[in-house]
Amino acid sequence: MSQTDAGVCVVTGVGAGTGAALCRRFAEGGYRVAMLARSEDRLRELETGIDGSRAYPTDVTQPDAIRTTFAKIRSEMGPVKVLLHNAGNASFGDFSTISEEQFEDAWRINALALLVCGQEAARDMVEGGGGAILVTGATASLRGGESFAAFAPAKAAQRALAQSMARHLGAKGVHVAYVVVDGIIDMPVARQFMPDRPDEKFLAPASIADTFFYLAHQEKSAWTFELDVRPFGESW
Repeated sequence: MSQTDAGVCVVTGVGAGTGAALCRRFAEGGYRVAMLARSEDRLRELETGIDGSRAYPTDVTQPDAIRTTFAKIRSEMGPVKVLLHNAGNASFGDFSTISEEQFEDAWRINALALLVCGQEAARDMVEGGGGAILVTGATASLRGGESFAAFAPAKAAQRALAQSMARHLGAKGVHVAYVVVDGIIDMPVARQFMPDRPDEKFLAPASIADTFFYLAHQEKSAWTFELDVRPFGESW
């Protein structure tokens, strides 16, 4: 545990890229980090390398599983101060080929999970006098590409839900913000599929995590709801 105890930070969708970087950054900032993902092996590996972190294998598409996990977090770590909803999926396919299962799964991970995780976390934050709920968004939340017939509607729902949450929770001292990630995140699978892509064309997970940490600690007089992050060479 850090010498400066900032409270409990819950991170969903903890993988090899942004999720792991968020856990490291907030642990460095003094938080006790609860890490959620489907893969227990990945979480256990990260748990050994991040001081003050705990693994909570959870399928965030299942509301009952989410609520059970948050109850464990409160019991074992304490009330939640920060929620980073980073869980997402990469369902690709156009309108003619996408399946009902892909469509629903994208919605469950991006929107329904934010609703349930947000309800659980916000209860602690309001009772504790404040907190932050930050969401990893995507450009797809603003426009629907041809091959994003499942992903884009789910991200659009997620963004609209985050707006509603921000309006409801802001006056209660809870800062809700949405980070539009525009570009390819530097992680092993991306490098494998794009071996010739220059380093500067990738988003660095650690830099994304720094942005989240900044948002979580903004002064109430100048809260940001939405910002976008992209490599300097990205065309937009």
